[in-house]
Amino acid sequence: MFRGANAINLDSKGRVAIPTKYRQALLDDCGGNLVCTVDTQQSCLLLYPLSEWEEIELKLIKLSSMIPQERRLQRLLLGHATEGEMDKSGRFLLPPPLRAHAKLDKQIMLVGQLNRFEIWDSEVWASQIDSDLEAEQGGGFELTERLQDFSL
Repeated sequence: MFRGANAINLDSKGRVAIPTKYRQALLDDCGGNLVCTVDTQQSCLLLYPLSEWEEIELKLIKLSSMIPQERRLQRLLLGHATEGEMDKSGRFLLPPPLRAHAKLDKQIMLVGQLNRFEIWDSEVWASQIDSDLEAEQGGGFELTERLQDFSL
């Protein structure tokens, strides 16, 4: 389970160093094999352990290539999916097209989302958090059925 927001730097070759606290879990779960793709809703990337990504692929294969919305999702997620392995230093290479999608520069945020990570440009992340907090505090939205029973 991945949680927390980690400020890290992207190196000059486009590699992200996975924080030490996650490395062993990733090695145990998937041998350090990861899949990165675009987030279709926001300007960030999604980084999955291979085992979790394979669950996504099982869902994607069930979608119809004849329905435009379903084909579009397949095209975006699978077309950008890049598999790689953490190196001995715990780094993972983010290809240029993925870095461009998320507007990644030097300072990035690796954000745990239980079964995956989101990878954000640090300034875009800060803006997104401000926007999310404003929306939550402002109310004026309808709670989904799952959120109606959610409490902290």
